[in-house]
Amino acid sequence: MTGSETPRPPPPDLARCALFLDLDGTLAPIAPSPDAARVPGATLALLGRLVCATGGALAVVSGRSIEGIDRLLHPLRLPVAGLHGAQWRGGQAWELPVDRERAARLLARLRDIAAGQAGIHVEDKGISFAIHYRHAPRQEARIRAEVAAAAAAFEPDYALQFGKMVAEVKPRGVDKGNAVERFMAVAPFASRLPVMAGDDLTDEAAFAVVARLGGVAIKIGDGDTSAPWRLPDPDALARWLDDLPARAPAGASRHE
Repeated sequence: MTGSETPRPPPPDLARCALFLDLDGTLAPIAPSPDAARVPGATLALLGRLVCATGGALAVVSGRSIEGIDRLLHPLRLPVAGLHGAQWRGGQAWELPVDRERAARLLARLRDIAAGQAGIHVEDKGISFAIHYRHAPRQEARIRAEVAAAAAAFEPDYALQFGKMVAEVKPRGVDKGNAVERFMAVAPFASRLPVMAGDDLTDEAAFAVVARLGGVAIKIGDGDTSAPWRLPDPDALARWLDDLPARAPAGASRHE
């Protein structure tokens, strides 16, 4: 579905919904590099209010590690799913076990791909690895092909995941949809209406789960998506979220 075809989302009842929010491109504007990203102070304050309004049913679901998420959200410490669900912190912490020696060989292979290439950066997330090429967009076809070949050499343990100007190799069998399902099975998320906002291809798995559960999936920004609803940018999402406590409960017309 394209941007022109996607309507603004309806306002759910915060007391009855579970909020799932991507980080980069959703809460934080896209930055030139992962290290340069920042969540606006007003958004951090808003998240604190939303935690209270939802009874704690708010989680950040991101491709970043939990450590990286906590750093960007400081001083907040929220329920989070990191590395597309390979890390999870709800009632307790969990991380997918991996073969660390095999992971180190994969990282070395990706560093070889990026070596000596201006504008190309390898991000080491511990058990997931990404090559960013935002500053070398003409290299996209080559980078994608070489990262795909690297991922294939490490099957079945690892899988390829493309995003906005990034090619990532992550542990197979985890995605943001799995992470949302994991949250929805525990308090305080269980039995609530799931609401997921995200901006990238990695969020589509979560959108599919939210749709299956009868919730609200919101695409942030441009691009094709399965989400029925759209907002143009992180600022628009923050305004929509900030408006929710004063809005009507869930069940409003889809096209109002």
